Formats: sequence, structure tokens, C-alpha cells
Amino acid sequence: MQKRRRFRHPKSLEERLADEAKALREAANALPPGVERECMLLKARRDETALHITEWLTSPGLRPPT
Repeated sequence: MQKRRRFRHPKSLEERLADEAKALREAANALPPGVERECMLLKARRDETALHITEWLTSPGLRPPT
């Protein structure tokens, strides 16, 4: 059986998502309107949505259903 290789990220998931979304938005703003720019903006919105969901799931106010 193969052993699983582990990788320790220096940044949290939230930090990585925020950094990637910011970089994608900056890169998209440098491009002319078109398909490539829209794809970058869509990916940035997906990263931001994932960031919000992750923050919501880890919030202290979240309670299991009763």
C-alpha cells in the first residue's frame, strides 16, 4: 500500500482563497473585455463564494440542527 504524501500549507485556506481572488481580479482588470477576462472574473467570484462559505461554516454562531 502506498503511503500518503502530506503537504503543510503555510497559509490558511481563507488566506489562499482571498489571495487568489485578488490576483485574478487584478489580472482580469488588465485584460480587454472578452472571454478570457470573464473566465478570470468568474473564477474570482467562485473563490470569494468559497471563502464566504468557509467563514460561515467555521463561525462560532453555527449550530447543528436540533
